[in-house]
Amino acid sequence: MTTPDSVDPVVVIDKDGVRLTVEDAVATVTLTNPAKRNAQSPALWRALTEAGRSLPGTVRVVVLRGEGKSFSAGLDRQAFTPEGFDGEPSFLDMARGPEAELDAIIAEYQDAFTWWRRSDIVSIAAVQGHAIGAGFQLALACDLRVVADDVQFAMRETSLGLVPDLTGTHPLVSLVGYARALEICATGRFVHAEEAERTGLANLAVPAGELDAAVRDLSAALLTAPRDAVIETKALLQGVSGRTYEEQRVAERAAQGRRLRDLAGLGD
Repeated sequence: MTTPDSVDPVVVIDKDGVRLTVEDAVATVTLTNPAKRNAQSPALWRALTEAGRSLPGTVRVVVLRGEGKSFSAGLDRQAFTPEGFDGEPSFLDMARGPEAELDAIIAEYQDAFTWWRRSDIVSIAAVQGHAIGAGFQLALACDLRVVADDVQFAMRETSLGLVPDLTGTHPLVSLVGYARALEICATGRFVHAEEAERTGLANLAVPAGELDAAVRDLSAALLTAPRDAVIETKALLQGVSGRTYEEQRVAERAAQGRRLRDLAGLGD
C-alpha cells in the first residue's frame, strides 16, 4: 500500500511464478501462481535466486508472500513424472545420473533458499493457508514469520520417501528443538497457527484479513533502527550457535567497538 507521498513499487522481476517489487527500503517477493497454490519448480527456484541477486543496495527489509489462498503447496508433483518440466531434466532422470551431478543440481536449487538470511537485510515470510514441503522450507528460510490463523505448515518429504533438502532442517531445529522437529518431519503432520506461535515457529499469528497490515507494521518497526546497528546485531545473533559464551562476549565487544567508532566518525 502506498501513501500520497510515496512512489509506486518498481517491478524488478516478473517471471516463472515470481515477482520482485521494490518500494523505498522494502522489497516484496511474491509467488504468483495461485491457480497451482504456488507450487514450486526449478524455474521458480532460479527466479527466486535471481531476485536475491537483484535487490538494490537500499533495500533493508524483504517480504515474501504468496498470492491466493495458499503460501505454497510445495514442490509441483510434475517433477516426479517421467516427462518432468519442459526444458528441464526430470527428477527421475537426475537420480539416474552421476552422484556428483545430482549433488550440484540440488545445491543450485538450494541457492533459492539461502539468501534470505543475508546480514544486510531482514526477511519476513507472510504465510497463509498451506505451506507444505518446499513451501514450509521457503518460509523457514526467512528470518521472521508472520502467519494467518488459517496457516497449515507440514514437512511431507519423509512420507514421500525423501528428506527435506532445501535448507529447512537447520532453522526448524533451531526454532522448535530437535525432538519436535523430528516429530514434525517424520509424521508429516500439520502445524497450525496457535502451535506455530507458541513454539516460536511464528513470530506472530493474526486473523487472515490482518496479515498484510501486520507485515507492514513489522516492516516499519524494523526500519526505525539505524541500518548498520541492525546488521551488526543480526550477525551477532546468527553466530551464537557456533560460539561459546566467552567467544560471544568477544564478538559483542568487537561489534560494539565498530559501532562506537562509526558513531564517533572514526570508522574506516
